[in-house]
Amino acid sequence: MAVTVLEPSHHVRAAAGIIKRVEARLVRMSLRVTTSFATRAVSTRDYVLVRVISKDGIGLGYTYAGSSGGSIALEAVTTLLAPLIVGKSSLMIEGLWERMYRDALLHGRTGAVMRALSAIDIALWDHNARFANLPLWQFLGSYTDGFVDCYASGGYYREGKSPEHLADELAGYVEQGFKGVKMKVGMLSLEEEKRRTMAVRGRIGTDVRLFLDANNAWRDLFTALPFIRCFEPFSPDWIEEPFSPDDIESHARLVASTTIPVATGEVEAGRWRFRALLDARATHVLQADALVCGGITEWRRICGIASAYGVPVYPHAWHDIHVHLAASQPNSGLAEYFVDQQIVCTQPLFDRELKPQDGRIALPSEAGLAFSFNEETLDRYGASDWQAVS
Repeated sequence: MAVTVLEPSHHVRAAAGIIKRVEARLVRMSLRVTTSFATRAVSTRDYVLVRVISKDGIGLGYTYAGSSGGSIALEAVTTLLAPLIVGKSSLMIEGLWERMYRDALLHGRTGAVMRALSAIDIALWDHNARFANLPLWQFLGSYTDGFVDCYASGGYYREGKSPEHLADELAGYVEQGFKGVKMKVGMLSLEEEKRRTMAVRGRIGTDVRLFLDANNAWRDLFTALPFIRCFEPFSPDWIEEPFSPDDIESHARLVASTTIPVATGEVEAGRWRFRALLDARATHVLQADALVCGGITEWRRICGIASAYGVPVYPHAWHDIHVHLAASQPNSGLAEYFVDQQIVCTQPLFDRELKPQDGRIALPSEAGLAFSFNEETLDRYGASDWQAVS
């Protein structure tokens, strides 16, 4: 049989999506009520938004930049990283990621610089998916179609919030159809935490998944163990971020000391740190966050490494992006959803929302991330104008 070799056409070469401009903007969202968890309180949230623009279209990305200091991530986008990709093809995602990462080595392989890289990388994937006229979850090579399961995240500390009020909140999520709920732990005394957890489990029953999030509450295993033992009778599905993310040893010792699965990784960056967690047998679940870890490119790498260890990756927060990723990998498939939009307050940034029904989020049919930025919200809360690099 004769084989015909097809040369790349001019059209294919012209469709390379040469990046003409990168734009970034800092938006500062205020919470109506200060919200607390074990290690700190939050009253504002900074987001750095990115647009990657070529003659073929536009791609959107963003990152969470903390409760203050978002200008650091903004500066990393505009001064350090964006100049490296202007004039390059948006299809060279692996090459552009490597170039940005290597040029940023002296400035930060984690933290604000990696968050800035993540926002650009997300925008590149969104640009290419929109150009292909495919939803991002399909463009990534979907593992599933239709829906992604999600759990309701909440249960924060607020002044005057009793265990009964907490139980009412989480039971309300169950009434909305969620099969799993998450609450904060680790801020109060042992007896108070026991009352809170007992109240919630008593209200939601034993068939609903209960996730506990400690937000790096404990200094060491000695301090943590009494709380962990207190939680064990309530059969939580995991204890999240029990220690500082740098304390891999305590995570590993806790894994060996309790029947409660351990989850961590939401503030980790780079596949190497995740591999260190896996090698140390320091977690049962990775919570890699594409806005933090190095974008969609690095999130996919982390997922691949985790699959070789038999470990699932259930991404942290930001369901509008992570639902696409969770649908694209066999060892993912669970997203976090904040019913109370004032906790992460991203929804006003977008012109639409992926809302769950019966604990599942329907995958969008529109191209790319399937949302646009809401310019009215950006103008109202913008802490900077759009800054362009071309």
